[in-house]
Amino acid sequence: MRRSARAALLIGWLLALAGLGWMISQRLHVSTDLRSFMPAPTTPDQRLLMEQVGEGPGSRLLLLAIGRSCASGNCSLHCSDSGIPAVACARGTGPSMAGAGQSDAKLAALSQGLAAALKKDPRYSQVLNGSFDLAALDANLLPYRYLLSPTLDAQPLDEAYLADQLQQRLDDLSSPAASLLKGLLPRDPTLEVLKLAEAWAPAKSPELRDGVWFSPQGEALLLVQTAAAGFDPGAQQQSIDGIRQTFAALPDSAGAALELSGPGYFSMVAAAQTRHQADWIGRISTVGFIALLLLAYRSFSSLLLSALPIASAALAGIAALTLAFPEVHGITLAFGFTLLGVAQEYPIRVLSHRRAGEDALASVRALWPLLLTAIASACIAYLAFYASGVNGLKQLAVFTIVGLLVAGFSTRYLLPHLLPRRVRDVADMRWLIEARRFVDRLPRPRWIPVLVAAAVVAMLALARGPFWQDNLAALTPLPPDLLQHDARLREALGAPDVRYLLVLEAPTAQGVLALSEQLQPRVDALLAQHAADALELPSRYLPTVALQRERQQKLPDRATLQHALDEASQGLPFRADLFQPFVDDVEAARQLPPLTPQRYAQTPLGQRLAAMLVERDGHWLGLGTVSGVHDVAALQALGENTRGAVRLLDMKAASESLVVDYRTRILQALLVAAISLVLTIAFALRSLRRAWHVLAPMTLATFLVLAVERVAGIEISLFHLVALILAGGLGLHYALFFERDTGDPAEQRRTLHATLVCVLSALLVFGMLAWATIPVLRAIGLTVSLGVAFHFCLSILMAPHARQD
Repeated sequence: MRRSARAALLIGWLLALAGLGWMISQRLHVSTDLRSFMPAPTTPDQRLLMEQVGEGPGSRLLLLAIGRSCASGNCSLHCSDSGIPAVACARGTGPSMAGAGQSDAKLAALSQGLAAALKKDPRYSQVLNGSFDLAALDANLLPYRYLLSPTLDAQPLDEAYLADQLQQRLDDLSSPAASLLKGLLPRDPTLEVLKLAEAWAPAKSPELRDGVWFSPQGEALLLVQTAAAGFDPGAQQQSIDGIRQTFAALPDSAGAALELSGPGYFSMVAAAQTRHQADWIGRISTVGFIALLLLAYRSFSSLLLSALPIASAALAGIAALTLAFPEVHGITLAFGFTLLGVAQEYPIRVLSHRRAGEDALASVRALWPLLLTAIASACIAYLAFYASGVNGLKQLAVFTIVGLLVAGFSTRYLLPHLLPRRVRDVADMRWLIEARRFVDRLPRPRWIPVLVAAAVVAMLALARGPFWQDNLAALTPLPPDLLQHDARLREALGAPDVRYLLVLEAPTAQGVLALSEQLQPRVDALLAQHAADALELPSRYLPTVALQRERQQKLPDRATLQHALDEASQGLPFRADLFQPFVDDVEAARQLPPLTPQRYAQTPLGQRLAAMLVERDGHWLGLGTVSGVHDVAALQALGENTRGAVRLLDMKAASESLVVDYRTRILQALLVAAISLVLTIAFALRSLRRAWHVLAPMTLATFLVLAVERVAGIEISLFHLVALILAGGLGLHYALFFERDTGDPAEQRRTLHATLVCVLSALLVFGMLAWATIPVLRAIGLTVSLGVAFHFCLSILMAPHARQD
């Protein structure tokens, strides 16, 4: 091809890539909702798990601690002295330390300022710091306090009760609480609002200092519930950034430190750590990969041109996803780019198999049948993932299939026209000649497959512990001390346990509330027996309509109440008309329609009840949150004799069952892919013997990786399975090319050279990942590295002896 035509082809190719990039920038919407990458839940518990992990209050809860800022120079000493995790220091903000220079009053002022600012921000549905807030019930709903409070269940509003309450208020007015009571007293002399606030506070509240919560370590504590779903890391990031910015803008915040914890914060930390390690590993691997290719081919132009098929594959795959799906999951892109690592072999094969003086088109024509077989085999195998029914796997299949096809066909029909005409024939390298002689001298006894299979069986039999890793928490990149810090804050705040939920089920919302009321005495008994620290039921916030009407009937009429109030205030220094707002509220409460969940949802506490009382599929669920579980069996016993209306949901067990279902889908897809692969290879090679030399080493190497990891004590996760798929794709290439017997020693050396470059590049990239501290990255890196090594060795040892002419 003439130089002008080559230039036109290159420009056209680059413009096409630019066009794809522009289209992607306009259409790509990346989803971070992990639920779309999970199989559809099949059981009620799994469905509830998916809802709670995404929308439940536990997933949206952030735990905040404000304390003295810790200087970087002496931070670790203070951390260890206070029991606060040292990892907090390493994160740069320092732990929350309250003594020595930061008074309780200043920390309380910061807590109040932060809470007041966050309550005005729509990104936060609830902010609690222990301070009493009359706005928890708006003015129109204040009369409902007599229908919500349990006072009237045991005590009528008569003269004796009012006299006792007024005497107590008189004593309160001479106490430090006088400033709070002065505005509340005329309307609520029995302090029903404060009783409700106390009932609605966390069951195990921290110590109050200066009107706000404090931890034993001297930190001012807050609970913040975000409006964003827990499965939306992007929105959680914005919420956390908003908290930090608001705190930084507070007066006197310069000398204090803000610590955060909770699921949303964990997701942000995990993403940052993963991104940091992936970035530095990627940079080192990229530099090493470039140096390897330059050393292997001594041509910078060939190196740049060989990147075009890979770039085309990535852009075409993403473009296909934007056309086929409204949103593309971030995991699809991460795993997809990993699986596209197979495509880097296509240009490497072309570069290594070029002969001196031979046109690149002639070289690629000779290679194309084997490359096409490898491409077709991989694409047919990935079709099984599309048929799995899981949206995330379907996206992964589309991305990988389109990417491999584009990489393969661009390598075949575009790249050869751009490669330089004059190249160095790698077959003439002295070290390669010696390396090929060594390979040809290796013994290839027939018992190698039997020996490897026996070793695999022995290692699997000797391996201890569970084979599969079903606990997703084990894959977290979070350091243990950060998790301990979260546990400490949860204990101090009495925050609900994220593992257990008490589920109440009934045909109607009122049925759930009635069940909740019936269950409350049994729950109180269990709490007294320390089966749990706290168990919060929906009826704690909203009684049934029947109970509200019962309380309403106990309210005295205006004349009766006024007479009782006049008699009770005899001899007390209260004005005669001071409590007129109280009398008006009681009279209004007698006429009010009962408060329903729909009306309650419009109050500031509506979000809290809405999270505990949900409608699904024509029936209603009540979700009781549990804190500090000590006796699981006792809590499970609450469901006895309820015909399934009450059950304790173990979120961990439900998540593990979902992981098992997901793994089953992947294994079924792998089985279908394996059968398809066998049929494709057998058809392409038209020889069972040749197919054996390709498929046997690939199969044995795959099981050998599993056996080695299991005997090393590694439990196999979903990420190991994805890595095995990539390693299997690479191993297929090695076996296909080593099985080929051209009868030409020079061509056999070129095959060895291309395979060595592919193996070293894969080991360089994935070997770096194997040293990562992030469990997911380490699982992928270790599995692919072992797979590449085993596939390479077995492909050589199980290939037929080359004929020497």
